[in-house]
Amino acid sequence: MLEKLTGTFSSIVKTISGKSTITEKNIEETVEQIKMALLEADVNLRVVRRFVNSTIEEAKGEKVLKSVNPGQQFVKIINDKMVSMLGDSKQDLRLKGPDTQSVILMLGLQGAGKTTATHKLAARLLKEGRKPLMVACDVVRPAAIEQLCQLGEKIGVPVYKEDTKDTIKIAKNAISFARKNGNDTILIDTAGRLQIDEEMMDELVKIKKATDPVEVLLVADSMTGQNAVDIAKSFDEQLGLTGVILTKFDSDARGGAALSLKTITGKPILFIGTGEKTEDFEIFHPERIASRILGMGDIVSLVEKAQETVDAEEALKMQKKMQRNEFTLQDMLEQFQSVKKMGSMQSLLEMMPGMSGIDASQMDMSGMKRQEAIIQSMTYKERMNHLIIGPSRRKRIAKGSGTSVADVNKLLKQFEKTKLMMKKVSRNKGMQGRMMNQLGIDPSSLGGAGGMGGLGGMDMSKLGDLSKLLRR
Repeated sequence: MLEKLTGTFSSIVKTISGKSTITEKNIEETVEQIKMALLEADVNLRVVRRFVNSTIEEAKGEKVLKSVNPGQQFVKIINDKMVSMLGDSKQDLRLKGPDTQSVILMLGLQGAGKTTATHKLAARLLKEGRKPLMVACDVVRPAAIEQLCQLGEKIGVPVYKEDTKDTIKIAKNAISFARKNGNDTILIDTAGRLQIDEEMMDELVKIKKATDPVEVLLVADSMTGQNAVDIAKSFDEQLGLTGVILTKFDSDARGGAALSLKTITGKPILFIGTGEKTEDFEIFHPERIASRILGMGDIVSLVEKAQETVDAEEALKMQKKMQRNEFTLQDMLEQFQSVKKMGSMQSLLEMMPGMSGIDASQMDMSGMKRQEAIIQSMTYKERMNHLIIGPSRRKRIAKGSGTSVADVNKLLKQFEKTKLMMKKVSRNKGMQGRMMNQLGIDPSSLGGAGGMGGLGGMDMSKLGDLSKLLRR
């Protein structure tokens, strides 16, 4: 995700943040590097000029040049400008109350991932307590209706369809159907074309007039860069967009669309598609994306992913096990599996401070896979009590996992060390407090296992020191 841009900006930030003095020459040189990085990322020229001019103007003021930490102050200005360029703050859907119907009109060109985005958004709304209904109004693309029905069945969301080409009729009848069946949110999946044409726009205008949507969302392919911005402008001029969903964001190494859209169209990016799975669909947080681009990670999103994956009750049980020194190999296996559910290793690295420039594909991931295979080759009794695993059992486990006895021995030694470390951390309040302080979190604000109430007041400037703490 934005690997090329992140790599360049991370290097710029590391260089400038370490300087004890900042001169106008330093500022001009750094801003020129930023300018080239943005242009290479396919960011709109007008956006680049605005970013560069406002950064230079603010950076050359007394606030930076006479600051106690001028390098860090300059980095903060770059971060603030980046956040502003991405949209300042996250925007929520403007949905009506549950006692009435909220219509969301989904637009986009063919191939942008509109139908997939529709079902991902429906799944999110369902999780939030809404009762969504998806409407199959794409009668142009072959198999579009069948695709939507299959996706609806997968996530447990009903799909309204009719055997007719009259999309206006389908949309109107869908609203009546939703009213009768208690569906409070109606997502209309409309037809796209390979390019914008008059026939498509006329149809969309009529559907909008007939359904009075609260949200008119454009689904755009982030990898098309400037083209996505031009498409957004065209749709907005004729239909009045309220927001944008950027798909294939995980594959976008440059970021031109994300960095240009808000400034050029004035429309916020609401969601980003970050993978093929239903759950690979995130709210767009400008400040978090800016933090990732500058190589400072995104701890808040990482914690949120962990919260979604790990049940609070299970986390409490695990904490008590650690305190009683009852952590087992079965628990270790479950931890491996929980990490997998959080997403790809690359996406997790991007959220960790100082780790965003690392390419997960070049890391040796075989170690974790080998350990998982070894534990899976053990009996449940062995996983619950590793002390019974003698020489003959180790041979059997090695054979069953396709590894060596040395690998099994290495895992067991590592497990003992991990168990000891967890016991120390769980009982050492001072160590826990130091970790919280490094994140700028007030430990007293965390309520029980899994309670993350203090994250709202996190001091993002301290995230750079986290990796040092974890290496101690």
